[in-house]
Amino acid sequence: MAKFAYYVLVLPLSYLPLSVLYIFTDFFFLILITVFPYRKKVIEENLKRSFPNKSTKEIKELKRQFYLHFCDLLAEGIKNLSISKKELSRRFKVKNPEIMDDLFSQNKSVILVSGHYNNWEWLITSQSFLFKHQAMGIGMPMTSKFWDKKINERRMRYGMKVIHAKNFKDEIQKNSDHPIAILTLADQSPGDSTKAYWTKFLNQESAILFGVEQMAHTYDFAVVFFVTRKVKRGYYEMDLKLITDNPRKLEWGEITEKHIHLLETEILAKPENWIWSHKRWKREIPSNLELLKKEQHAKFNERFKSN
Repeated sequence: MAKFAYYVLVLPLSYLPLSVLYIFTDFFFLILITVFPYRKKVIEENLKRSFPNKSTKEIKELKRQFYLHFCDLLAEGIKNLSISKKELSRRFKVKNPEIMDDLFSQNKSVILVSGHYNNWEWLITSQSFLFKHQAMGIGMPMTSKFWDKKINERRMRYGMKVIHAKNFKDEIQKNSDHPIAILTLADQSPGDSTKAYWTKFLNQESAILFGVEQMAHTYDFAVVFFVTRKVKRGYYEMDLKLITDNPRKLEWGEITEKHIHLLETEILAKPENWIWSHKRWKREIPSNLELLKKEQHAKFNERFKSN
């Protein structure tokens, strides 16, 4: 069934002009707000917790705007399977590439960090020709092995290397002879609440993946936050902000606090462009949170600050 859906439905659709795909997803939007409200309870709960001062009417309007954005991402995600390098270069641009150029000239590898905000799929596919660094992306495999293979094949066709989160250390070692740029989306719910970094995010105590900070300190990689802003429908501009080019001088939590709150600022500015359908706050807050933070801090200092 998966092969049929891919080869007979999804892949052929991707060769249609994006304007035509938007017609299909506009119709799908009408279904979402009338017949099949996708993850309605999750979206509403996330919005209410993040914006407790907004009225029921305002939450409803934010949900509607999110569905519009979600449907655009669906069309753009389908188009991503066959979009040409020329068209992708026209639709996805970088505002200040000199930040990455400067780090490359210093032979400095980079962690590019952000979240599921606006169109991240086009960045995955285009990163290898946007920057001089070897592009790498860390992620968990999809449930379907067939879809995981096909989607990642299309993502990697211009030079991106998609690697499993469990194998990233081996891949970093293999590519240690030249600068790499590792793309990470750090706004997902961590698998283990006791290993996560806890902080206030969108008006609530939140578990944040700590991998970016650990990787930066372990390998002495620069950390660059990026945000992708929608210029108009089907066109995006990526804006870069250097968090640090010397991570080992920073203390526990500094990198994580900076990148997650830079993302928060963008979400608050245009909340409809974040993925509210994820079960972002499914981890329970540890009962001994303050003690946990002290233990995490001590372990971090023992590992990275003992010399």
